[in-house]
Amino acid sequence: MVKGSLKLGHPTYVFSRPNSTKTDLLHHFQSLGAIIGNLDEHEKLVSVIKEVDVVISAVAFPQVLDQFKILEAIKVAGNVKRFLPSDFGVEEDKISVLPPFEAALNKKRKIRRAIEEAKIPYTFVSANCFGSYFVNYLLHPSDPKDEITVYGSGEAKFVMNYEEDIGLYTIKVATDPRTCNRTVIYRPSTNILTQHELISKWEAKTGRNFKKIYLLEEEVVALSEKLPEPDNIPVAIMHSLFIKGVTTNYDFSENDVEASTLYPDLKFMTVDDLLDVFLHDPPKPASATFV
Repeated sequence: MVKGSLKLGHPTYVFSRPNSTKTDLLHHFQSLGAIIGNLDEHEKLVSVIKEVDVVISAVAFPQVLDQFKILEAIKVAGNVKRFLPSDFGVEEDKISVLPPFEAALNKKRKIRRAIEEAKIPYTFVSANCFGSYFVNYLLHPSDPKDEITVYGSGEAKFVMNYEEDIGLYTIKVATDPRTCNRTVIYRPSTNILTQHELISKWEAKTGRNFKKIYLLEEEVVALSEKLPEPDNIPVAIMHSLFIKGVTTNYDFSENDVEASTLYPDLKFMTVDDLLDVFLHDPPKPASATFV
């Protein structure tokens, strides 16, 4: 999102917690032209927000409820034209999932309802599965073993988008009057597929044949009940995405809009093209837990 904002020519402020370990990344953003700082108190947060029109939160899951502090600062500042809370995954207002994941989503829902109650202009973003992350997670491209785990039957449809596209589209919708007080869902038709289809595409590109190890739904549910928190959350997420198909199994409401329909001149990278990236210049696997 930082790169997307700079690419589109927006003055871009990047603020992190004082104890952030992302110093190399922050220095990189600074070298690209972003204004870097950290936030440790309400008054400083208010003063920073008074300098901008759009606030995008990308806090990690453990800090989701800390967004109430951002919300309070936005109220005091009184000048923000759009707030995007830290969503970017599944569309939490339309799905029901296993309890460990449901508890995590409830925290995000609390932030959404507080934004609506405060009548702060917003855009809620559902970007669905992060492409590079889940190619690494599902296919393990750097692993020499010819085995791949399939969750459930392998036939549930899911949506997978390249991270750089998610960043760029998010900046576009953050400043688009058509998306104010709406939910934008990133569900391009080119990026909807099943696990079996993803594996087949990878086999065709690599010339390899993979043995599929099926993890049945009842096994995944049992794991989500057995594992302690927070280890049970990723298991519940896998169940929702790849067994229940929660990124594709609902209809859009009148207030929803699909991102790719907004900008005909801008295209999401297809899953086929993303797999080509993994063939020639693969991204490093992410280490963060996904929500």
